[in-house]
Order: sequence, then C-alpha cells, then structure tokens
Amino acid sequence: MEKTKIGIIGLGGIAQLVHLPNLTKMNNAVVTSVAEINKNRLNTIADKFNIQERYTDYNEFLKKSDIEAVVIATPTSTHKEVAIACLKAKKDILVEKPLARTYSEAKPIIDTARRNKKKIMVGMNLRYRPDAMLLRSILNSGEIGEPFYVKCSWVRRQSSVQKWFTTKEESGGGVIIDLSISLLDLSLWLLAYPPVESVTVQCFYQNTKNVEDTALSFLRCKNSSVINIETSWSLQVEKDIFNLIVYGTKGTASLNPFRIYKKIEDQFIDLTPPQTESALTAFKKSYQNELKSFIGAVRGLNPVFSSGDEALLRMKVVDAMYQSSKQKTEIKI
Repeated sequence: MEKTKIGIIGLGGIAQLVHLPNLTKMNNAVVTSVAEINKNRLNTIADKFNIQERYTDYNEFLKKSDIEAVVIATPTSTHKEVAIACLKAKKDILVEKPLARTYSEAKPIIDTARRNKKKIMVGMNLRYRPDAMLLRSILNSGEIGEPFYVKCSWVRRQSSVQKWFTTKEESGGGVIIDLSISLLDLSLWLLAYPPVESVTVQCFYQNTKNVEDTALSFLRCKNSSVINIETSWSLQVEKDIFNLIVYGTKGTASLNPFRIYKKIEDQFIDLTPPQTESALTAFKKSYQNELKSFIGAVRGLNPVFSSGDEALLRMKVVDAMYQSSKQKTEIKI
C-alpha cells in the first residue's frame, strides 16, 4: 500500500506523546519531515523517530518537502499564520485545537482552505473515544428519547506548563479554550449540532492572573436543549474528573462511567453493554481514531469529521463565552 506522506510542524508535547508515536505505527501513512524552531528539540525528536527531513523554518519545509498533509502542533497564536501557509502550499491540514484564538482569527483560515480547495480537520479527539461514538449512535437511535440536557465536567491539572499556555495574548485564554471548547464540541456533536442561542459564563482566577483557571458555563440552544459545562485547573478535588451525562425524555446516558438507562413505565432498565476498556484506553484510542480519520480524509476514503466549518462555529460560541464572563451577563449569539 502506498503511504500518505505526512509532515509535522511543532514538536512539543502533543507531537511527541501523541502524533509521532501513533503515526509511526500506521500502515497507510509515514512521517517524512518535521519542522521545529528549537533546533535541539528538532534534532532530538527527529533522531528518536528516525525522520531524515528536518527544518527550523516551516516555510522552507513547505517548499522542499513532498508531503501531502500537515499536522500543526504549534502554540495557538501561530495557528493562523502556519495554517494559511500550509493551505496556500496545497496541503491538507490537521490543526490541534483550538483552530485559533478567536473567531476573527479563524475565519481567514477557513476562507483560504475554500479558495485552495484543501481540507481542514481540527483536533477534537473526545469525539473519537470509542464510548463517545457508541453514545452518539445510541442517541441517534432514539433509545433514550429526545436529548434535552447535557451536563459535563472536566477538572484536571493545567494541560501545559509552558509559559505561552497561560499568556492570553498567545494562548487565547485559559480553561475555556483548553478544556471547555472540547466539552462544547462533544456536547454539540452528541446533540447533532443545534445552533447555540445564548451563553452565560462565570470565570474564576484562583491560581492564575492572565487567564481563567475555572469556568462555569450555561448554554441555551435554539431547539430548547441546554448544556452545562464545568471546567477547571484549580478546583480542590481528590483526583481528576471527566464525565458527561445526557438526559433524554425516555432515559439517561453517560460517559465515564459509560451507562445507559431507559425508563419503561415506572422502572429504569439498565441497557449498558458489557465493557472491557478502561478510561485510559478510551483516551488513547481517541487519538488513534482521530489520526486514522484524518488520513482517511486525505486519501478520500471518508469525509472530514471535526471540520474547519464546525470549528468556526465553536469559535463564535467561545468568543461569546469570554464576552459573557467579562460583562457578567447573558450573551445572545
């Protein structure tokens, strides 16, 4: 089988721990070149994964390499510039979330992709968890009736200790753009993407000054469904929390733990299928499935899931979330 040639720009933690290990195990793709501004890191990582083509300048990388697609894993503030350069060079791209810091910064990326007829996928790996995919199929089947309320929470340590990560000018924000955006995407995807009508958000700055480290968000959708999102790097909890519950008119479904309950007459019946996978396995598989989907889209085998157009809608909601927090009021979208 001919392998799809992939390049990676940015060799930080997500590239080292997720993209490179997973791509090197795929039988239909190969990482042929990498670009990284830090020369020591560039050579160390390229040596570790036996990649011969290496560049400190991504523009040179785009000119000289014969790659078909690019994974962009650079700091958020660089996404617009790097993504547009890749699209103009006629490369399909997978951009680590978030697509950009704001809606106005994301829009030119989407416009450039359309003009150049190239594909954009944004790294929303939670969709690709096996349990999340199973949950969506159950919701689509109508097993728990019409879903009307999603309640989700993600409390964990700060995702990165790098200085740019907590500098708003570079990252775009704190837990909202780090964790809430992923839960927002997962919730909207599970609900079949109803338009968001309004948002109300309260942020806290317990351990950070420049960006929020806790965010409590309430979203109303135009179909009357609602989403409640709790995210934090600083809430005092014994261990990390990640969970999501969908309430339907005929039952309830949840992730982590995965449970399906359906109300029949006056009794709740447990419809949960037997499971063997741990939460850690589901998380690891989410990245593997995401990359398989991206390579499939590049090869024309499947459509782009978690597309640039969907990412643009998410950024509009995220902008409103920050506006609500700042103005301390509900923001209509």
